Amino acid sequence: MHYRNNKNQEPLSVLGFGCMRFARKGNGIDMDETQKQILLAIERGVNYFDTAYIYPGSEAALGEILSRTGMRDKVNIATKLPQYLIRNRAGIDKYFLEELGRLKTDHVDYYLMHMLTDLEAWNKLVKLGIEDWIREKKESGAIRNIGFSFHGNTEMFIRILHAYDWDFCQVQYNYMDEYSQAGREGVGEAARLGIPVIIMEPLRGGKLVSLLPAKAKELIAADPKGRSAAELAFSWLWNQPQVTTVLSGMNTLEMVEENCRIADKAVPGMLAPEDEELVDKVRALINEKLLVGCTGCGYCMPCPHGVDIPGAFRCYNEMSMESKSVGRNEYFQVVSLRKKPAFPSQCVGCGRCEKHCPQHISIIEELKKADRALRPFPYRVASMVARRFALKS
Repeated sequence: MHYRNNKNQEPLSVLGFGCMRFARKGNGIDMDETQKQILLAIERGVNYFDTAYIYPGSEAALGEILSRTGMRDKVNIATKLPQYLIRNRAGIDKYFLEELGRLKTDHVDYYLMHMLTDLEAWNKLVKLGIEDWIREKKESGAIRNIGFSFHGNTEMFIRILHAYDWDFCQVQYNYMDEYSQAGREGVGEAARLGIPVIIMEPLRGGKLVSLLPAKAKELIAADPKGRSAAELAFSWLWNQPQVTTVLSGMNTLEMVEENCRIADKAVPGMLAPEDEELVDKVRALINEKLLVGCTGCGYCMPCPHGVDIPGAFRCYNEMSMESKSVGRNEYFQVVSLRKKPAFPSQCVGCGRCEKHCPQHISIIEELKKADRALRPFPYRVASMVARRFALKS
């Protein structure tokens, strides 16, 4: 296993164990099977385990397994404050203490503000005294490192990066999200600031393996180096020195073995020019299924009326590449819950965006199509209800 340093020069394994998708048995987590997987991962050198308050049963399962096997002090636990549920300072303590109880520990090694989508979400916490709270918890040792996980666009990610002295951050990043979400620019800015980057969704929830076009699968199968689709995607990430740890939602012993084997070769610069060319070809084949030829470059931004144009087109494309529900749910998560609305319906047709689009996309018309597809009536109603609840301050 290879390791890369965090902000305090402590080694983190390049492969992290994502604990959202533990093996299931009946209506719950298969504790025996999950314990075997966790112990194998630790044996192979994995020292970063990522969970969250809202992952059903995950914190309690991880805490129980690490406690009964005596492995708590051998690993770093990362979990998250459900900031979208916080209404006052007392709520911060309530959730944190509950998490410590579930995890059977007196401290969290890596604690994240969960799912920040814009700066307003962080500013809301600041008004509730989160900065003093973090300072107290770090001084007492209850929290070792503080960070945030992010879903949103590059501009907003960079603004949040500069809003606080973060110890680390966590972003969705893979070869299909190179210019969306935080993107390559955001990952690079975090590295420039000395902030370690933890990667989630390196395979887009397995879609870069299970939902590849047939031609893309054929290309990968013909790779003379014999790499799998997963190995190619992981290698693309580890090739970048700005990436610290890549999370994988492992839930079989075979998956743990395979991912650890790949991680044993994970070094910056591991991809040769022909390897990068293979990734480019696979990406191009995936892009053939796109509804809109948007690359997420952001030249159309900022929209003077607040529309998140790249975000809308990315989720619209996911409806074709993956499924309607995936695209709509992604849009609901990363755009609908922002404090400042960013919907396509806000477009007034000024045309400023189209003048700057390198792909010469008819943005105004495509936004109308995207809005109709992404927000049918039930989603509009659900969005309104969720916004009133999540953004209540």
